[in-house]
Amino acid sequence: MATAVVVVAVASGLFAIGFREALFRSVAAVSGGDGVVAAFTAAPWWLRLLAPIAGALAAGTIVRFAVRGPGGVGAVMEAVALGRVRLSLRATLARAGATWCAIVSGGSIGREAPLIQVGGALGKVVGQRFALDGTDQRIAIAAGCAAGFTAAYNTPLAAILFVLEIVIGVFVIDAVVPIALATVIATVITRATGGAGPLYGQRAFALASPVELLAFVGVGVAGALAGLAFVTALHATARALARIPQPWRAALGGAAVGAILIGVPAVAGNGFEPLADVLDERLAVGAIAVLMIAKLAATAASVGSGSPGGVFTPTLLIGGGAGALVAAGLDQLGAGPLAPAGGYALVGMAAATAATTHAPLMAAVLAFELSGDYAIALPLLVATATATALARAIDKRSLYTAELPAPHAWELTLDGRRGAEDLDRSG
Repeated sequence: MATAVVVVAVASGLFAIGFREALFRSVAAVSGGDGVVAAFTAAPWWLRLLAPIAGALAAGTIVRFAVRGPGGVGAVMEAVALGRVRLSLRATLARAGATWCAIVSGGSIGREAPLIQVGGALGKVVGQRFALDGTDQRIAIAAGCAAGFTAAYNTPLAAILFVLEIVIGVFVIDAVVPIALATVIATVITRATGGAGPLYGQRAFALASPVELLAFVGVGVAGALAGLAFVTALHATARALARIPQPWRAALGGAAVGAILIGVPAVAGNGFEPLADVLDERLAVGAIAVLMIAKLAATAASVGSGSPGGVFTPTLLIGGGAGALVAAGLDQLGAGPLAPAGGYALVGMAAATAATTHAPLMAAVLAFELSGDYAIALPLLVATATATALARAIDKRSLYTAELPAPHAWELTLDGRRGAEDLDRSG
């Protein structure tokens, strides 16, 4: 089992490096820019409009003709939770190729989804090659998911919690060691090429007073509302476009993204660059509000039209904007002294993530690892708990469980496992 996990982790880490480098080098070769946002900011208006259409058309064509069977993080969850979904590495790589086409052409989606999905599919393939039994094979898939997540964000602890809170759904002690091993290996590989520091840079945060924790309850509410609005937009767009066949559906979504890019080029890609600007307090309040609305609409158009990709980083951007707006509102009301607005944005990122995933610990630890600042722990816990409670009160389903046809929680025991149906009956 340990050897299989090592193989999965190394392969997942190397794939993540290759996928990321291919994106950066392609954008640099075509535009000379340092990233997708810089490239589209410098591009003429007609290219901002046409490039997303071409990329989405290519992505939709791949999805229609080269991908068979279920896909997405939901399929990986079912494979781990119930063992009833066959993960095809070929189909998963095809989806990753479609995601690459969409992102490099300005699509408003994240790159974490293919890294997680390929990690899971590699776990399936390696598990079969090593003749693992059903339970160990599912743990290998979970380990691959964790390796892909940590390779995307350089956050090993959050990756472990992502798998335990979201993919598996319950704390499974038998899975912790293999998942932890996979994240360590993938983190070492990722940091060897991308650096060891936090993804958004080292930050310093301090509460102005303990009373300010009440303000972070407000950040939790704002992040939850922003996250739920985002999920609603994703589902509504998917339903509205469902009758249009691929690849024309994806091309229509690409046209919508292109139209938005003409006015707001910062929505191109996964949202990393503008989120850094929000955290560094380089954007005015009005610009943040426009960016949030534009990012929500563009991501809904990209994902809802069938371009495969992640929504994790776009969620971080929308939540970060919500937190920054709360800070600005409190400042206008004269509620100071306040912690820096960038700290509110960081907490908002976690709140929106918690609301969409129903995973408060993962969201809090993710923001902590992205910033490298322990002082923000209490505000993060307050906001993510508030956001999760509000989101669950409105809708029991998370962004990922909404994709599943049945409950997905599962449990490993020394004697074997109980499936989701047994857990449901036992309460």
